[in-house]
Amino acid sequence: MSTDWMEAAVLLENRFVTEWKGAGKKVVGYTCSYLPDEVFHAAGILPYRLRGYGAEECSIGDTYFGPFICSLPKCMLQLAGEGRLRFLDGAIITPGCDSMRRLDECWRKAGEDYAGIVPPFFFHFAVPHKLADYTLRWFAGEIRRLIAAVEEHFHVAVSDARLAQAIGVYNRGRALMRELDGLRTMPDPPLTGTEALAVILAGTAMARDVYNAELASWIEEARRRTARCGNRMRVMLVGSANDDVELVRLIEGDRALVVADNLCFSSRFHLDPVSEEGDPVEALAQAYLRKNECPRMYGQYDARLALLREKIASARVEGVILQNIRFCDLHGAENGLFERHLEADGITCMRVEREYGPLVEKGRLRIRVDAFLERIARKRGATAREATAREATAREATAREATAREAITRGVGAREATVPGVAAEGAGTPGTTGQGVAAPGAGGRRVRT
Repeated sequence: MSTDWMEAAVLLENRFVTEWKGAGKKVVGYTCSYLPDEVFHAAGILPYRLRGYGAEECSIGDTYFGPFICSLPKCMLQLAGEGRLRFLDGAIITPGCDSMRRLDECWRKAGEDYAGIVPPFFFHFAVPHKLADYTLRWFAGEIRRLIAAVEEHFHVAVSDARLAQAIGVYNRGRALMRELDGLRTMPDPPLTGTEALAVILAGTAMARDVYNAELASWIEEARRRTARCGNRMRVMLVGSANDDVELVRLIEGDRALVVADNLCFSSRFHLDPVSEEGDPVEALAQAYLRKNECPRMYGQYDARLALLREKIASARVEGVILQNIRFCDLHGAENGLFERHLEADGITCMRVEREYGPLVEKGRLRIRVDAFLERIARKRGATAREATAREATAREATAREATAREAITRGVGAREATVPGVAAEGAGTPGTTGQGVAAPGAGGRRVRT
């Protein structure tokens, strides 16, 4: 694993961000995958996915949010209050859920007490909760409102031509990440789930054209590796946002391998390309609002379950970990439905509720994961025993059939030997033809053997 990938995955200000800022360019943070990154790429601005990773406490977050709420936005606010997000030239808050919606007002309020923590460009970007013709039209209008605000504040021009070029760049990145998914689902993958998450997270904090070049090179290097994951149990990780590579490392240990996922900070949002035909704003609205893999979108549970089943089959998943951050009602409720349906399909599942960031109880999680892997191991053993039993039964049936045929053959031979005048086929004895049939006028009966 490249140290650059891991640095970009675990550090707020990684080398790529520092170099970008050093060149006098702008960085805008955003909170949700439903925001079209292409708008900022077209404006010459680095879109930077906001995270709470690296927070060591939540005192500031608790002050403004209160204790009974998702810890992800609280950790984001903690970092902002500590001044660790001052490199941002802007921030865009999207109401992906009610907790994230409140980050907008809590960040503004904290800015009254902690001077300078609210970026100069602070924008609320709304996203509909359902897919329909009228919501697509509304969402396209919201993207145009965002473009107008970016142009006015940063004194840039975001033309249709530049948007179209940006869509092409991001589509190339999506294609590369689908190739990465293909490597993960191989019978013996050349990379771990920990490595895959680091590679994907790096893409949220790097210029996309640079990222594409780095990713293409890394994929080629990975293809040349000797497969090294052995007979690990194949696991899928599903649910709330996870940008912590150490959590995946804990799950994998030396017994498991995360070969697929359906997460906010992962492969959920690069399945389909954006159309490069027609109005680029309309194309962005169509592509981003049709991303129904998030439970914030109403009425799409059956489609999300079908997607999980498809991924489970293609990656030969043996068990699914359904995790959600505490107080995440969207993922918590849907995970219960997923568990019921997937267990009915014969897939081993584990539901776990956890805290985000500094509040993760790793010891408790390790115990839960170990018990989950033991269930998969027992199922593997039972499957192996059943296969062995089926093979033994098949061998016994074959042996009985062979014995019966031999007995029948011996019985037929004995009966033929007692028939008078019957000669062995082709014996050519006097008075017979070469077919073992009595010649006319010869003694004995006319018998065909």
